[in-house]
Amino acid sequence: MLLRLYSALWPLLTPLIKRYLKKRARQAPAYLAHWDERFGRSQPQPRGQQIWLHAVSVGETRAALPLVKALRARYPQASLLITQMTPTGRAIAQELYPDAQVHYLPYDNLRWMRRFVAAAQPACLLLMETEIWPAMIHACRDAGVPVLLVNARLSEKSAAGYRRIARLVRPALQRLNAVAAQSPDDAARLAALGTPQPLVCGSTKYDFTPPADKLALGEAFRTRIGARPVWVCASTRDGEEALILDAWRAAGPQQALLVLVPRHPERFIQAAQLAAERGFAVQCRSDQMAVAADTQVWVGDSMGELFAYYAAADVAFVGGSLLDFGAQNMIEPASVGVPVLLGPSTYNFAEASALALQAGAARQVADAPQLVAAALALLDDADTRQRMREAGLAFTAAHRGASERIASLIAATLG
Repeated sequence: MLLRLYSALWPLLTPLIKRYLKKRARQAPAYLAHWDERFGRSQPQPRGQQIWLHAVSVGETRAALPLVKALRARYPQASLLITQMTPTGRAIAQELYPDAQVHYLPYDNLRWMRRFVAAAQPACLLLMETEIWPAMIHACRDAGVPVLLVNARLSEKSAAGYRRIARLVRPALQRLNAVAAQSPDDAARLAALGTPQPLVCGSTKYDFTPPADKLALGEAFRTRIGARPVWVCASTRDGEEALILDAWRAAGPQQALLVLVPRHPERFIQAAQLAAERGFAVQCRSDQMAVAADTQVWVGDSMGELFAYYAAADVAFVGGSLLDFGAQNMIEPASVGVPVLLGPSTYNFAEASALALQAGAARQVADAPQLVAAALALLDDADTRQRMREAGLAFTAAHRGASERIASLIAATLG
């Protein structure tokens, strides 16, 4: 009964959802593309043995790449259907999986989901990280499609939210065929919500190999920048750029170049404006010009080039951690040997952050002034940077292998 009531809400909410999408489209026009897919009016195509992977946005889509490679080695004839919820996730999926069928996931109405499953005829559904959609899970299991929650993570904050709707999510979680958790803490929280006993497999994000073309682009960035030190603030979230810029200005004129790479493309222009309003000389990556000697802030206004910015950095701050967003992926800069700085909020990467700090690959600060002070200290200390570089490479290498463990769990589930 509760599932039917929940499903009935989605059609009723459609006018509000459309209004929201149109509002987002003012800054990101891609939100208006492929409109029918979101409301169950456009279906995927069946393609034989088709593995359906749902990855909500950019981070999950990238994290799936080593798992997809492991699965393709086991099932070379299988095709891939990958679903998203965001335009940026969809764009990255089309770049990383050019032979896949890429589609927006319909909103979680049971009728829409049943129609989607019937059209796609998937061999299985893999949910990346914390994608818990009750109607989707029920529609798949009713159709005999195995559902696995893989690379699963669940912070205490998210667990508390799910506990408030336990009567809705618990029946869906109980219908999962298997769960591959990133850490013992994730496994315990997921089991407490009602999943089958999770297998702790680690995170596929350690298995991601930095693309050679992006590393080469990073070298080109350094040539464009010149010899001065480079501090990259990557995947910054709303409100963080202003705090960083204010603290950077308060520290006085610096030889180092501050590179701001906002998490969401609709905020690229805003980041440049924030820097200009504070009196900084600003350039953008999109101008395709060499970075002038007097440029103080370079805005990374491009998609899919995060590894290039990291490869160009002497020190990196990972955004989403200065304010209460739980942090973005701090494994990526460590994997290319860049010393990592983190703010106080790391609940989305709690285990990885703790391990990186313990290994000496990262340092944590409490606020923006401390962040700027830590960055400047590292930029002035080549020996410490080298030790952190070596620690980062060793830390990421030590935790690889999750993708193969998850692939084995999937194979065992499928039989």
